[in-house]
Amino acid sequence: MTGPMTGSGAGEPIPAGLSLLHEHGLALTVRHRDQPLLRYVYRPWDVQLESPRPYFHPLRTLRGDQVSLYRPHDHVWHRGIAWSLPNVGAANFWGGPSYHRGHGYRQLPNDGAMRHRDFTELAAEPDVVRVRHRLDWVTEPGETWFEEDRAFAVTVGPADTGWTLAYDTRFRNVSDAVVTIGSPTTEGRENAGYGGLFWRGPRSFSGGTVYAPGVAGGDELMGIRAPWLGFAGRHDERDRSSTLVFVDDPDNAGHPTRWFVRSGPFACVCPAPFFSTEVPVAPGETLRFRYAVTIVDGDPGGPAPCARLADVGLAALRTALSSPGGP
Repeated sequence: MTGPMTGSGAGEPIPAGLSLLHEHGLALTVRHRDQPLLRYVYRPWDVQLESPRPYFHPLRTLRGDQVSLYRPHDHVWHRGIAWSLPNVGAANFWGGPSYHRGHGYRQLPNDGAMRHRDFTELAAEPDVVRVRHRLDWVTEPGETWFEEDRAFAVTVGPADTGWTLAYDTRFRNVSDAVVTIGSPTTEGRENAGYGGLFWRGPRSFSGGTVYAPGVAGGDELMGIRAPWLGFAGRHDERDRSSTLVFVDDPDNAGHPTRWFVRSGPFACVCPAPFFSTEVPVAPGETLRFRYAVTIVDGDPGGPAPCARLADVGLAALRTALSSPGGP
């Protein structure tokens, strides 16, 4: 933890901006002043059936309202925000049952894990926190198919209007075979193209408002192709709302991406690069995807202000993350 501190008396001083707390061997917590913004569990304790993988939870607004959900009873493998892929060749790095053409959903012995190897960057300054680490994607039988270089950064907007999580993943096929990445939709299930940076919202966000360029709606926006997508929901116990705006980096393959989004029966958003297109990854080939998520208190009230938040997120993505070579 670095940067100037504020406070007086015998109490522990409060950081003036962002700070980073490391629970060694388990998790990282990013705080803004005395408010925790996110916890990143990089070495989870999940059972194999739930595809153990790092995740962000809880996530909170600057005001302290929680905007993520962990292990909901309807899909116990959902984790706040997590890089999750259900159809990676014959493997499942999402958790739970797998959907395959002609068979539907079946619980198979194929739930893989994304395992933390080591950190290559842990940096905290009052205006930005940066994290980079390496991971192995290991199938349930124990084979390593991909090596990943993952980075994220946290920044706070001007005048503390909100904060942004910038996310960057590069993963290289280290197996000796082509691995094709798809989704349940590429296997024949309509409008089930999930897979990617997946967010599960609080229960109270069910029935929330989905914003995309020029439109506001709900479940009818499933599969929309857009450069960004926002979701505004209300909180229980207090009369206020929060909003998350997700941005697809223009350099991502297939930009603007298709979006997996639901307002009911539960709230979720996922920029889904494999929604309706299978992508074969040859041995030695690397795929890269970058996203930003800007989180603000309140509901901006329409697509236009959400577009401005998307601009904030894209700017943070371009400036907050360093870009060394891939894995």
